[in-house]
Amino acid sequence: MINRKQMSVPRFFHRRSKKVGLAPGTLEYIGGEQLPPVKVKVMDYGPTHLDEKTIAAIEEWAKYRGGASVSWINIDGVHDVELLRKLGASLDLHPLVLEDIVNTHQRPKFEDYENYIFIVLRMLRHDESRDEVMSEQISVILGDHYVISVQETEGDVFDPVRKRIRDGKGRIRKMGPDYLAYALLDAVIDHYFVILENYGDKIETLEEALVGDPTPELLRKIHHFKREMILLRKSVWPLREVVGGLERSESPLIKKSVVIFLRDVYDHTIQVIDAVESFRDMISGMQDLYLSSISNRMNEVMKVLTIIATIFVPLTFVAGIYGMNFEFMPELKWKWSYAFFWGVIMGMGGLMLRFFHKKRWI
Repeated sequence: MINRKQMSVPRFFHRRSKKVGLAPGTLEYIGGEQLPPVKVKVMDYGPTHLDEKTIAAIEEWAKYRGGASVSWINIDGVHDVELLRKLGASLDLHPLVLEDIVNTHQRPKFEDYENYIFIVLRMLRHDESRDEVMSEQISVILGDHYVISVQETEGDVFDPVRKRIRDGKGRIRKMGPDYLAYALLDAVIDHYFVILENYGDKIETLEEALVGDPTPELLRKIHHFKREMILLRKSVWPLREVVGGLERSESPLIKKSVVIFLRDVYDHTIQVIDAVESFRDMISGMQDLYLSSISNRMNEVMKVLTIIATIFVPLTFVAGIYGMNFEFMPELKWKWSYAFFWGVIMGMGGLMLRFFHKKRWI
């Protein structure tokens, strides 16, 4: 699991002042401090074999290079700049690629460097303790016989892919590294649906509560969900360009047999985007509904107070007349003047209520 104390990163706006003035391609980690050691795990597999281990140094991967098998190197952590520099030297990676890996606030994208393809995407997971979506950068490098995935911290959504490789079922052990890259991309996007389903249930519950009894607490939840949808949208919208670019790519690293799977991932991406947009519209509608409900409630209160005030205006007028200290007021000497006064008052109030009801004001 991710230790969020170790991964204290702004969710919307990122400070990059440390990078100001540095030359392009300079490796400078700008994330949090007190991070655990970087872990490098290797899964080297083929149709008939699987070798899985954790290596202490990136140089140990050299024995897997040049074979017919597929090597998946997963690196947990990007703060070990020296390790990434050695990785770049061994694979002849462009300095800007290494810089994008270290600076973990990149927009999802893909770049074709002929000998390898570099992909950046956002992995999203829901933090139940804080009830918010956590975003983490995943960098994927696809080569002729290898796939390298670099993530910010340990823990990801790739366990189903690992299980399929270990079990040796399906086509993943028989396919090349391009299919593995597709599988990783598909795992990230499939987890978006898990997050969206979770938020869909919460938004539906919130909408029902809003119709019944709008409260300031519900308004705070609406603003919270609105911010979460902004984060989802920033992570998902560029991904459509990434998957579409991979699907249309003419790189020999992506075989035609994998293109059809990328097309399926593209369809999933469009579905996620549609769901995010629908949720954003629902949340905006709930905000308008809250304001309308509060306004309607205020109008109801003001209507009742206005009716009460309107009824008491003539009653106050009558009471004011007979409350004056004039000596010659003939009604003051009547035997039934007090009862007559109350009769007039009640009659006036009743007639006004009847009139309001006839006009459908109440």
